[in-house]
Amino acid sequence: MSLKKFKSREVFTNTMRAHPSCDFVILEGRVIYNNVPDQSGSRNTDVRNVNTAKGYVSLYEFNIDRPYVSTDRIVGDDPTISYAAAVTASEAVTDPVTFVQDTGRIYPWISKDSARSSFNTVGATSYNNEFMYGDVLTGTYPLSASITRELIATPSSSAGTYNARYVALRNSLNFYGLRSEHYKVTSSYGNKDAQTLNTIAVPSIFYGTQIKPGSVSLKMYVTGTLIGELQDKRRNGELIQVNSGSYAANGANSGSVAGVVLYDEGYIVLTGSWAMNGNTYPLLGGPSSVSPSWIYFGAGANDGLTLNGQGVSFGNFVCDLSFLGTTETQVLTMFAHAKRGEANYSTNPTYLQYGQDKTFFTSSNIYEENSELLIKNIASSSHATYSASFERQVYVSRVGIYDANKNLLGIATLASPVLKKADEDISFKLKLDV
Repeated sequence: MSLKKFKSREVFTNTMRAHPSCDFVILEGRVIYNNVPDQSGSRNTDVRNVNTAKGYVSLYEFNIDRPYVSTDRIVGDDPTISYAAAVTASEAVTDPVTFVQDTGRIYPWISKDSARSSFNTVGATSYNNEFMYGDVLTGTYPLSASITRELIATPSSSAGTYNARYVALRNSLNFYGLRSEHYKVTSSYGNKDAQTLNTIAVPSIFYGTQIKPGSVSLKMYVTGTLIGELQDKRRNGELIQVNSGSYAANGANSGSVAGVVLYDEGYIVLTGSWAMNGNTYPLLGGPSSVSPSWIYFGAGANDGLTLNGQGVSFGNFVCDLSFLGTTETQVLTMFAHAKRGEANYSTNPTYLQYGQDKTFFTSSNIYEENSELLIKNIASSSHATYSASFERQVYVSRVGIYDANKNLLGIATLASPVLKKADEDISFKLKLDV
């Protein structure tokens, strides 16, 4: 095996940008993501709906089809040892708890030590007061996320009442006011501090680094009929009504701006309050009915509305949110060259003629291989029953990548071995997402 060093022009990194499509359908208090149906597993009645609710995505797909089991065992220990009793015994003598309860699932963990590393969900006060050095801190999988809708009736008032999420967005809204006046908290289009706002939060796991401008679409349906649609067709964050449906009174609002999109933060803020049709629906989570409008878009999308429990439902009111995300992946590209006269020997046992004695001499002090071993001729001839002249050639099936200390870092395996003749140059292009 010969080792060759990559030259500076044979290794480079570039960025691959992609725009994954996302579509959320909200109906009857449920969220459906990209039309993913129920999926059954061998041990769960519904794989994703038991471990991860419908409309959610699971980070890294951990613990899929692995139900939670409440036990009193310790991970990796004698199953007869009680976890609760072991914790009580450790606390009685102020020893750290260095073991974890077995729940049948994988989990993240970290020990409290002098490095003071911890999970983000553990505050400094809890870390200092509730854990001893040597204690094992654990987390839970799966970690999941979905869109969340919130209707904000009182964003911020002079009396001191305010919505924390809205207040956190105020600076961003004013910052993007350079794109459009509709972003600004206070403008000729109104005062968002006093307006009824409908916000939809989209976790970054769905869109990556940014929601692609010009790709956002919000649609409202009643009994399967489209009654209105918003698009950011100007690509400046303004959500403009492009389809007013068949409701005559709504036609005057065609072309009106009903909200804005914060592309980098993954937030949609809707302010349009005009009626989309002449009927009313229980979109407030109770018996009261209101006319559908953009401030009620996405009702039931993880916003705490329990309509079915109150004997009412959303009727035939359905919302659809779609957009394209933006993901950027760093790709390492390497070119491995095998020039003529190089890479002309194989370690495959069939490379040599069969029946030869590979050992020339061996003793308690010396081992010497036969230096006159013959290579099997695999050169093909165009004539039957005629052996072509010998030609040195090999089939390359794998390319190994080593570090400066000759430690194997990875192996690139070819789908089909490639013929390499002694008088030919051949190059392999290796790509790795980093």
